Amino acid sequence: MWQTNWREQACAALDACKWDIVIIGGGITGAGILLEAARNGLRALLVEQRDFAWGTSSRSSKLVHGGLRYLKEGKLLLTRDSVRERQKLLQEAAGLVEPQSFAFADYRGRKPGRRMFELGLALYDLMAGQRMRHYFAPDEFAMLAPHIATEGLDGGMCYLDAKTDDARLVLRVLQEALACGGSAINYMAARQLIRRNGQVCGVELQDAASGEMHAVQAKVVISATGAWADAMRGAVHKGHKLRPLRGSHLVLPAWRLPVAQAVSLMHPQDGRPVFAFPWEGVTLVGTTDVDHRADLRCEAAITPGEVSYLLAALDFQFPQLGITREDIIATYAGVRPVIDSGKADPSKEGRDHAVWLEDGLLTVTGGKLTTFRLIAQDALKHAEPMLRGWQLDRRPRPIFRPAPALAWRPQLNTFQRRRLAGRYGCYAGMLVADAREGELEAIAGTDTLYAELRWAARMEAVQHLEDLLLRRTRLGLQLRHGGAELLPKIRAICQPALKWDDARWNAELAAYLALWQKHYSVPEEGAPASQQAA
Repeated sequence: MWQTNWREQACAALDACKWDIVIIGGGITGAGILLEAARNGLRALLVEQRDFAWGTSSRSSKLVHGGLRYLKEGKLLLTRDSVRERQKLLQEAAGLVEPQSFAFADYRGRKPGRRMFELGLALYDLMAGQRMRHYFAPDEFAMLAPHIATEGLDGGMCYLDAKTDDARLVLRVLQEALACGGSAINYMAARQLIRRNGQVCGVELQDAASGEMHAVQAKVVISATGAWADAMRGAVHKGHKLRPLRGSHLVLPAWRLPVAQAVSLMHPQDGRPVFAFPWEGVTLVGTTDVDHRADLRCEAAITPGEVSYLLAALDFQFPQLGITREDIIATYAGVRPVIDSGKADPSKEGRDHAVWLEDGLLTVTGGKLTTFRLIAQDALKHAEPMLRGWQLDRRPRPIFRPAPALAWRPQLNTFQRRRLAGRYGCYAGMLVADAREGELEAIAGTDTLYAELRWAARMEAVQHLEDLLLRRTRLGLQLRHGGAELLPKIRAICQPALKWDDARWNAELAAYLALWQKHYSVPEEGAPASQQAA
């Protein structure tokens, strides 16, 4: 991982090293490309202008799914690839990528209807090499999905997908890439592309911490900047190709919306899929799908209209629970990089990835969290002609090195040991050994251990308090007011490890709380109960 003086060492190597590939963008796509490049013997560098997973890769729906709805659109290959990658991640990253059962109620007269749904599920099972019982009678289904509306209920269907902590998945991929010889630096912005004979051959970087500039040469420069790709492409090519779409979510206490399975439904207003599922000790509700017209340089945030839209879905599916705005712990919104085809309905746009080579700049964008490995391999396949004498090794291999089993400790149960191994891989044992007395306890209302805070502060390139609470851990989403009540204890654990003086801590604290209030709290009412583009 990133050692104490990692930034100084990494910056010193920037100018000296002759890089094969420089990857701009520290989300799941960039991390996947770095891993595939490094394990194939390339000298590869990843830079991110903010924090790793700052953008869409920490604000997704947290699902590693095969894309059941893509079957309806005829995207059989995309669904097949997604299902296979999901199965691979479930096997190799157990504890980080976990099975999640979904329940879908079949109401009389409402789409998609039992026959159509079961046909899709049969294909889904075939692609995954499994066979499950899917349909349940009304009384059975009501036990599987309690608190749902029962009027007009003919039964229900259940199927299996998967979920993850998206930001931790990015960190786990980066961990593997570093172990293979790759380099990754956060808060290192790409300011300008370097050209030779009209072709991109490097990038000028600026360190946000020191302000220093670095001119880095590379055989290939890859932009993996997601929804921000058009801004980078603007330096070599005019015209946009992306349609930024915002997906917003609510976070509720698990006791207020108790769901053992994910409950999926079609929104009564527009027929879009909405879900609620258990995640990291809370319940997630999402998602919207609207054009995002706000400045992409600013963090996305949910709108009042989107809050009302999601609450309307909950009121329709769980009328007896009476969930209101006051029940919401936190909100978050991410911007999806979707290829613009001009469709009137944002939800009808495809979710395939795209690769463009323009004046030597290779842009990779779009796609799904689940298929990051395949996207990375496709990007490197396009880069092969610029890397003379190098070929991508296409032989099947694991994404992650096997993590050694954690030794038994009375403070950790089986679930916690599995969870730590999935998130931290070969470093899980070191994390546990580094814990002080009482730090192997879970933080109330979450699955996070106090020891994870200490480890992140010491070893995971934390530059700001928001990195620690919104991405290394997810306490800013899981606890009310962003975990404000817990901050004194977090300070006692993390401030010494971060080597921040009191002035720095207080400045970081004020900045984090202001950020949380603006982008992760519940916005004031006032908008109509529909999806609101902004």
